[in-house]
Amino acid sequence: MPELPEVETYVRELEPLLLGRQVVAAQVTWPRTIATPDAVAFVHAVVGQRFTTFDRRGKYMLLGFASGDTLVVHLRMTGHLYVQAADVAPDKHTHVVMELDDGRRLHFQDSRKFGRIWLIPSSEGVVQKLGPEPLGPGFTVTGFAERVARRKASIKTLLLDQSIVAGVGNIYADESLFAAGIHPARAGGDLSYEELTRLHAAIRAVLQRAIQLNGSSLGSSRVQNYLRPTGEPGGFQDEHKVYQRTGQACVQCAHPIERIVLGQRSTHFCPQCQK
Repeated sequence: MPELPEVETYVRELEPLLLGRQVVAAQVTWPRTIATPDAVAFVHAVVGQRFTTFDRRGKYMLLGFASGDTLVVHLRMTGHLYVQAADVAPDKHTHVVMELDDGRRLHFQDSRKFGRIWLIPSSEGVVQKLGPEPLGPGFTVTGFAERVARRKASIKTLLLDQSIVAGVGNIYADESLFAAGIHPARAGGDLSYEELTRLHAAIRAVLQRAIQLNGSSLGSSRVQNYLRPTGEPGGFQDEHKVYQRTGQACVQCAHPIERIVLGQRSTHFCPQCQK
């Protein structure tokens, strides 16, 4: 699933492609992609809208229109947004097409059909339950410690809770815990303030580096978790220390990386460096 660095890359790279562009026609071929309004109303409402602002909240893209409405996009597992030339035909996995006033088209492609799009007056109704942005001033060590205090769930599971910190998913939880030297199965409430301080810093550092490298592209040639709006892959997967490296040598101690399941999610760690 695209996480904060991938969604941030989307927002940054879509802005120069879409800023000032007006939607002149739209088509929805999988109605469930549109969370609200219904697909017919969406087509009617989005035509004539002009893109003016580009933002992100957690894993949600917030594409603002001149009217004040916001196009909220959540890519879920396999969603992609591509700006395509007019002569590029939508493939079988493209469920929403918005034709732009310069002749290009914005394609929403999603092979597993889990992604969702909202067209709403305010994004607050969708994102109001999210925790602080991990790269923003609201994500403090003290606040982080308060949110995990006395929690019996594993710290890995807590990092995936979007009400605790927004935008962190499986990849960056594993990589942050490795960088902080913390075992993913440790109960959140058992971590010391010093350990949480290390983890807080690791989350920020890992996310910032992943954004610099335009996110992580993983999967097969048939199904990719993420490609940039240009269709190019990100580069942070080449710097993963533990994620999907089961059995490979740890980059720090050479011990084989192990995989366990926590909260029904694959979790990768070094048992030597993260005791």
